Parts: sequence; C-alpha cells; structure tokens
Amino acid sequence: MNRLFVAYKPSGISSNQLLGRLKRRYGVKKAGYSGTLDPFAKGVLIIAFGNHGRLFRFLNKTPKRYRATLWLGAYSPTLDIEKIESIETVAPVLHEEIQTILDSMVGELTYLPPKYSAKRINGRRAYEFAREGKEVDLREITSTVYDLTLLHYCHPFVTFEVTVSEGSYIRSLGEMIAARLGGDGALSALERLNEGQFIYENEKELDIKTSLAIPKNRYNGILQTILLGQPLAREDFDISENGTYWIDNGDTISILEITSDGVRYILNKVEAC
Repeated sequence: MNRLFVAYKPSGISSNQLLGRLKRRYGVKKAGYSGTLDPFAKGVLIIAFGNHGRLFRFLNKTPKRYRATLWLGAYSPTLDIEKIESIETVAPVLHEEIQTILDSMVGELTYLPPKYSAKRINGRRAYEFAREGKEVDLREITSTVYDLTLLHYCHPFVTFEVTVSEGSYIRSLGEMIAARLGGDGALSALERLNEGQFIYENEKELDIKTSLAIPKNRYNGILQTILLGQPLAREDFDISENGTYWIDNGDTISILEITSDGVRYILNKVEAC
C-alpha cells in the first residue's frame, strides 16, 4: 500500500511507537515518518506507507508551527520534563518583559542543538551518546524564527507559539528564553501544529500533486517516453532551466532533475494518491 497522510502523535510515546501502531492498524509492513517528535511532545507527524517515503524530501514541509509551555526555574539536561533534576523558585516577571524577549528572537538564530536530540553525529544520534554519558561535539546551527507570540503567562509557566524553519529545536529556543530571563528553563509541553501546509485531518490521504514543494514542469514529448524511463531532452520541457521538477503523468508523477549534463530521473511513475 502506497499512502501519504498526517497522523497525530500523542505525548508519552515515541514516534517509532506510533509508527508501529499505524502499521498494525493498516496492515502494512513498509512505513516511515518525517520529522521525529520527542516522546513528551505531541502533534503532527507526516506518515508514508510503501514507496511514498521517497517523497519526504520534496514535500512542502516548512515553515513549522509549534505551541510550547516553558517552565521557568526547572533544570533538565534534556531541556524538557523527561529528566528534571532541579527546580529553583524564580521571581515573577512582567508580561511586557517576556514579550520583549520573544520579539528580540525573531529572525535568524545561531545556537547549539540539544545534547538529547536526534541530530546525527558520526552516524549515531546525539541522544545515544548523551544517554551513555559521553560528551558530544555539537556544532552550532542557524535557523529562522518567523514569529514568536506569547499566549499565556501563569508563573512559572510561559506558553508561546512559534513559527520556524526546518531543522529548528524548540527545546533550545525555550532554553534561550529562560536564559534571557535570567535562569534555567525546560519545556513542560510541546505540540507541533503543522509542518508547512500539512495539518492533522483524521489521517486523510494526501494528494501528492498538491503536496510538493518543487515546481511543476511539462513534458512536450510522447508520455510513453517517461513512463518507460527512456532518455529525455531538456528542450522538450516547458521549463528548460536547471532545477528539480515534477511531471504530471495522469495517475502518476515523475520527479526529474535538469542539469548542464542533461535530464535525469530522480523518481519515476510514483502513484499520485
């Protein structure tokens, strides 16, 4: 079964555990997901059955929006409630001070990802090293915060919504907010509201043709040439500039790359739904 849809991961289970449940429910063996959610987090998770996992890197998955609650004064090496080690009583702050700090973080931010993250280091996840008590050499990343809004403040809990670029770490963002307020902080709740255009709609099957982030192109030759995977010429396309494009074959799509060396197939005859 080839299928692409959005699932909703509850808190308290891993993304892999949710995937296992979905595989059993739908009776499929081959499945994958895009964008790991931590066990304590909940929200949108894009799921692919069969060969549709090959489409993940071409989907319109950014920007992403999250709702999070930051617990001021709580220290956790995971930057969330999974490993709270200490809680310090901190003085309340003004709403205006929090909003000023949030406003100052809109734009490009450079920071270290969490030690307990799924970021790969020498072929392993960072959290694997952290759980073994090993030091990890994490490099700074740069991501973009498009907007950051204070929703509610009931001391010591700050709830906010944030829209970010792909590859952002909301736990690190929470740590930075707490540090600018003068102390430690850990997320007590995290929900992913959307990934780009994708929201949760009761696991409704997605239309591949409206889900792609790459531009559509048109092949003006004989359709059978593409369906058979035969060589293609760049002059036979409406858009002949170098780039990656998708082609509408009717019931299927193809994804092609046009380069100075010619045209090559990336994916061919992918079922459109």
